[in-house]
Amino acid sequence: MKRLLPSLRAKKRYLAFELISEVPVSRSDLVKEVMSSASSLLGDVIASECDIKVLGFEEYKGIIQCSHTKVKETRASLATLTRVNGKRATVHILGTSGTIKRATEKFLQNTAFDPEIRKIQNI
Repeated sequence: MKRLLPSLRAKKRYLAFELISEVPVSRSDLVKEVMSSASSLLGDVIASECDIKVLGFEEYKGIIQCSHTKVKETRASLATLTRVNGKRATVHILGTSGTIKRATEKFLQNTAFDPEIRKIQNI
């Protein structure tokens, strides 16, 4: 079977997020709640058009993939998520990117400003 040309493939966006919750949450529980909140807010048809997928989730941070035309709807459905396994939780979107690599580098890496490094570079 032939692969689709890049111009014919569905475009995607990647949302870097942080989960704020009372207790640690497993990936499967998070996926279940994300899909539930999307279908309850948007309906089944638009939720399926959003094509939401949780790609990675570790230590309260992760990446969600969605359709490039439905980013606003996806963000709105994530904002309605208030509970995971009956415990209070919320999703804070850190940013949106067109590639997984850029989303990881820009939003998920802990980069602290170190004035000593800046002095060395200016010399």
